[in-house]
This record gives sequence, C-alpha cells and structure tokens, in this order.
Amino acid sequence: MQRFLPLLILSVGFGISVSHVSQAADWSQFRGPSGNGVSESTGLPTEWSAEKNILWKTKLPGHGSSSPVLFGDQIFLTAYTDYGLTAEDDGNPADLRLHVISINREDGKIMWDQSVAPLNQVQKITKRIVDHGYASGTPACDETGVYAFFGTSGVVAYDLKGNLKWQADVGNKTAGFGSASSPILYKDFVIINASIESETVYALEKATGKVAWKAENIVRAWTTPSIVDVPGGKQELVVNQKNQILGFDPDTGKQLWTCEGIQDYVVPVVVQNEGILYCLGGRSNRSIAVRPGGRGDVTKTHKLWEVNVGANVTSPVFHEGHLYWASDRGIAFCLNAKNGEVVYKNRLPTKSRLYASIVLADDKLYVTTRDNGVVVLKAVPEYVELARNEIKSDEDLFNASPAVSEGSIYLRTNGYLYRIAEQK
Repeated sequence: MQRFLPLLILSVGFGISVSHVSQAADWSQFRGPSGNGVSESTGLPTEWSAEKNILWKTKLPGHGSSSPVLFGDQIFLTAYTDYGLTAEDDGNPADLRLHVISINREDGKIMWDQSVAPLNQVQKITKRIVDHGYASGTPACDETGVYAFFGTSGVVAYDLKGNLKWQADVGNKTAGFGSASSPILYKDFVIINASIESETVYALEKATGKVAWKAENIVRAWTTPSIVDVPGGKQELVVNQKNQILGFDPDTGKQLWTCEGIQDYVVPVVVQNEGILYCLGGRSNRSIAVRPGGRGDVTKTHKLWEVNVGANVTSPVFHEGHLYWASDRGIAFCLNAKNGEVVYKNRLPTKSRLYASIVLADDKLYVTTRDNGVVVLKAVPEYVELARNEIKSDEDLFNASPAVSEGSIYLRTNGYLYRIAEQK
C-alpha cells in the first residue's frame, strides 16, 4: 500500500545556529511541546494592532492554515503554491507545490524555502478545500530537522539547513475536507495519523522515513495524536477516533486499551492533566474524561464523565481545575474538569468563526477567530474579556493557532507571519 522515496540530499549552504535559544523556549509542534496549548511565557501583550506591538511581519510565499513552530532561532511554516489558491482555479492539480519554510526568529527574514511535488493525485480544489488549503498540518521539529505532513502528498523531512532528508507516502484516500492532522515526534519516530489517507497511524524513522510500526483501522480521525504520561514513568500514544478512544504503546504500536468515545468524526486534540485525558469532538459536540493506563476495554473502569458540550474542530486547554475552549461556532466555554459541568458559556463578539485552538499563556486565554481578530480572555472561571485585537490591514483569514515563546506571540494568516510582543 505504501511506497517510499529514496533519501535525497540537496546542497543548500545556509549557516544556522540553534545554540543561543534554550530548548525550553521552543514551541516545537502543534499546540506546543506538550500538545496541550499551554506556554510558561510571561510578559505577553494583551493588545495589538497593525500599528501597535508588531515586532515584525513577513510576507509568506504561499497560502496555508498550519501553525508556526519554533526551534532555536528558526520558525518553521508550511505553505502551498501553484494550484488551489482560489476555488475557481482551473489549472492542473499536479502543479501543486508543498513548501516548508524557515524564518529567522529575530528579524523575520526567510532563511530558506524548499518545496516538493505531490506523491499522489491531488484532491481537486473546491470551496471546502480552499477554505483551509493544502497545507493544514502543522510541522514538528527538533535538532534532527523539521517534519511536515501534506495528506495524500506525503510526509517530508528536512534538516535544519533545508536539505531534503526523505519523502514518504502514507496513503492516497481523500475526504471532502481534505487533510488536517499534524505530526508529532517521539524518540526516533515521526508519528503520523493518516486515518483519512489510509486508516493507519504510522511511526516513521526520523532518519530514513521507513516504517517502524503501524496501527490500522483508525477511523474518521482528523486529530493529531497525543503522547500522554501514565503511572510508573511510562508513556502512551492516544488517538481519539470515531466511536473509540485508543491507547497504544508508542514504541511498538501495540494497542493497549480502548474506551467508548464520540459517535462521530473527531478533530480536536486530546489534552492531559494529572493522569486524566480530556477528549472533545463531533458535530453534536461532546466531551469525555478518561484515565489512560488500562488494558482492554476500559469504558466501565476508566471513563470518568461524558457531557453533551464540546467542539467540532477546536481543542481545549486545562487550567487550575477547569477546561477552556472556544468552539468553531464562536462560543467560549469553561467546564469544571472534575465533573464536566458548564461553568460558563458565552458567545464571542460579532458572530466569530474559529478554526484555531485556544492558547493559555501569562494567565490569559488567546482565542484566534477567523475574521474578527484575537479575543483575549482572563484565565479565570468567569467570562472576562480583556481585549479584541484586529490587524485591519490584513484581510486574510486567521486559521492558524498561535505559537508562544519568550514573550512573543507568532500569528499566521494566508498572507503574513507576525511576531507580536510588548514594545516599550
């Protein structure tokens, strides 16, 4: 079912240093290093605009909904060009190019921009696809390089200087929405949820792109997988899919446990706190709390609660005994994490729409709407709006979740990447 391309080396002479920025300051994958959407950074701005607290902005060479990630002095983004920039594009889908871009964190200058052609037939552009594009998955990065997933166009790996390491095919099936899952890194593996493309989760070797293990029959899951902690200092890989929440051994891919889940497709990322997993999803919006670490069917022993509120697309954060998120329907929620009871439910300003997930940092909740700016809420169990920030000179949609590091917020649209920081 799979075919893998041989290792390719490109001679790109960029000098890149990653030593002067601590790894603790990095935001190295979708929703940060823990996958929980939480940053320890302080001194972040509450307010900004096109004229205020924009440290720099960089024009991007292509469109995309993926979030920025950070490693050392580099920011990585994905984008696409040459096909599908509008719903009316009648060009050749085979012309599509998938980009991985490195940007200097300090000044916003593009350090390198590399691209590959699709591995399989490209899903034809539609209004639904152009809404988010062909570069929706956020890359993941570490000292070995940067790894990006482009759905049927494959997984691609570059070293930090922009040399292509490998490109791998993980399936050619499509769905109406397209691809959305992001890769995560675990030890020597890149873990890819290719549920849509091949109903499979893959662990690929970072060095070669070869399959280390795979778990099949992963159904209707656009979600990014999660590495979670369990008692005894061990870790499990959790995938939330239609009807089931699944736990795996991340070293071997062996399925360890299953719990009855949400009776619909799943997009939000599982978040964890103190041995409890919080799982959202479904068009009817549901939320489930479950303990990992079990064996077999743990529905009766490990599921703690299930409630009929949640989100179809966006992921939550945990803070001081509460879950916070804003749904794609533009409603902000706060739940008591012990029992799932709704603490508040409040509509965001002016019928906001959301694809991006909430971020917690500096005792504030940053809620990125698609077309009404970033709403900043106080991180307390009552709805307290601190600011609503718009960059009115940028008319593109804000589909990407922010990255946060060392007092700065990195925010991306189809057209630009912004570094937002408090300016004295």
